[in-house]
Amino acid sequence: MNARALRRVGLIAGVAATSALVLAGCAGGGDQGGTGAEGEKVTLTIATFNNFGYTDEFLQKYEDENPNVTIVHNKAAESGDARKNFFQKLGKGGLADIEAVEVDWLSEAMQYSDLLAPVPDDLKGRWLDWKEKAATDPEGNLIGYGTDIGPQAICYRSDLFEAAGLPSEPAEVEALFDGDWSNYFDVADQYREASGKAMIDSANSVLQGIVNQIEYTYDKPDGSVIATSNPEIADAYKSVVERAVPNSAYSAQWGDDWIASFQGDDFATVLCPGWMQGIISGYAPDQKNWKIANTFPGGGGNWGGSYLTIPANGKNVKEAQKLADWLSAPEQQVEAFVNVGAFPSQVDAYENADLTAYVNDYYNGAKTGEIGADRAEAVTVLPFKSADYFKYHDALQNAVNRVFDKSESEDAAWKTWVSEVEAF
Repeated sequence: MNARALRRVGLIAGVAATSALVLAGCAGGGDQGGTGAEGEKVTLTIATFNNFGYTDEFLQKYEDENPNVTIVHNKAAESGDARKNFFQKLGKGGLADIEAVEVDWLSEAMQYSDLLAPVPDDLKGRWLDWKEKAATDPEGNLIGYGTDIGPQAICYRSDLFEAAGLPSEPAEVEALFDGDWSNYFDVADQYREASGKAMIDSANSVLQGIVNQIEYTYDKPDGSVIATSNPEIADAYKSVVERAVPNSAYSAQWGDDWIASFQGDDFATVLCPGWMQGIISGYAPDQKNWKIANTFPGGGGNWGGSYLTIPANGKNVKEAQKLADWLSAPEQQVEAFVNVGAFPSQVDAYENADLTAYVNDYYNGAKTGEIGADRAEAVTVLPFKSADYFKYHDALQNAVNRVFDKSESEDAAWKTWVSEVEAF
């Protein structure tokens, strides 16, 4: 698929993301302090989470091209940790020169766009239209350098599928999972009956997958809260606790047990945006049986994707802007894709043969660039995510956790969530 086609998909999907701008707060670039003298030695700090593909060798290239710059890369275990630190320190000092922001809490950050240095105007147009619009405030300031997007496929263990009597080659597994979420759960039931184990890694990853296919989840652009009255959210919750929970090894991802399980056989599938590919290979480098099915329940879905932002009160704003420009350029994002599977949001990247022809040996020859492009084309909906999205969704995830842990029943956990939403 060419760049023009992907941009067209982005325009369709971007309608919901654009709506988020209505709720954006203060804007304007403000005074960009901390410029430093040209060529002066400077240490630039970057704060990311999960795995952006910024290896030491990757960052060394920038240092070699800019001998005055030393880069220190700090990586949080997961997005929630980064979010907490970001909002505790934004505008007060103590943040890195470049801070990564995840799409699920981007709208929160947009409320404080005046505290973030705008992206230079000459870089506008580098990214998919919807990727840029989501990070543009009402005054027209783009405050985030887009990194990746998260079109989803299904990663699976072919050896465990074969042992359970299920098809194990990608084309066969794509046919097996071709359908809606009910079909996905039916296959999970078959796997559990045959193996005695869970097929799905975590119940809340399924909740994320379903919610990412709903345009209006917890509230609307006019400020009306629909969380507890939205039948699509009620159906999503019911599906997850009744069908996903019995077929999941864990309630949530990122815990120590979940990470360690990649070395074993506790589960056989992971809903898999591009960035997840690097997570899996990093946690199980010697596992030879992971493959990728170019399909997704319900058609398509985007999970995640991030931006690089620059606190306006940082000590090295101009140098940080140069580095963020370099990091988010198409060539570098394609390299990050090769490193960890983070699928680019930069339009020109889709014409790069290093992306389109890339074959991932870890996933047994999967054409992950081609798969990412196909999965991006399948995305037709991006949820509207207001500044309150994260707290509503986090609370619903906790409800699923309580059902999984058997600390509350399905109905009790839902009622607790309703009470929490009303208290918000």
